[in-house]
Amino acid sequence: MNKIYPSAAAALDGIVEDGQLLAVGGFGLCGIPEALIDALRDTGVKDLTVISNNAGVDGFGLGKLLETRQISKMISSYVGENKEFERQYLAGELQLEFTPQGTLAEKLRAGGAGIPAFYVRTGVGTLVAEGKENRVFDGHVYILEHALVPEVSLVKAWKADKSGNLLFRRTARNFNPAVAMAGKITVVEVEEIVETGTFDPDSVHLPGIYVNRIVLNATPEKRIEKRTLTEKTVKTGV
Repeated sequence: MNKIYPSAAAALDGIVEDGQLLAVGGFGLCGIPEALIDALRDTGVKDLTVISNNAGVDGFGLGKLLETRQISKMISSYVGENKEFERQYLAGELQLEFTPQGTLAEKLRAGGAGIPAFYVRTGVGTLVAEGKENRVFDGHVYILEHALVPEVSLVKAWKADKSGNLLFRRTARNFNPAVAMAGKITVVEVEEIVETGTFDPDSVHLPGIYVNRIVLNATPEKRIEKRTLTEKTVKTGV
């Protein structure tokens, strides 16, 4: 089965449509599927519910889909770097389901593992717990959280072999593995594609069974979200 597609647009063809639940990997701007996000914007699909740790920044990442009003709801843990996100939310133009970061990761992992729901202490006594079933275990209150199973997952990895086995590079191994596992259809953008059998099996971060489509983006921009520089001081002798 050939999983490799010639472009991001081709990789999304026939699988994205209005009103879908999608998940997008990455943390801030680290490890986001840049080409797939651009291709998703270009499809013009709308009324999307998007699961992602955050919503990118203005003009980059998922911020591009906010600008085109293709997202109607975000399921996120942090949205503080996007002014357009803030504006739409405060104006009542965008729905938001705030989810604690660890809970969001577990909801995706559980979806990929076939676990429909789980109990967690995080959020007890806060707005997060409102309307949710709770139980007491060992003297502590836990709330019931449901797994997330997106119809399509968009993921960024470093390398893939032709069978879809993936390697992630450093911090880009954030939400991407869980997002890949959870999706009914998972599309992965990578910087390099190698022959099956190239990877040492012990080095594989995510097996190809979770991957449906692969697209090559050898030169992603990898924009730095906040560039912080330290001035170099030169010591001189007296």
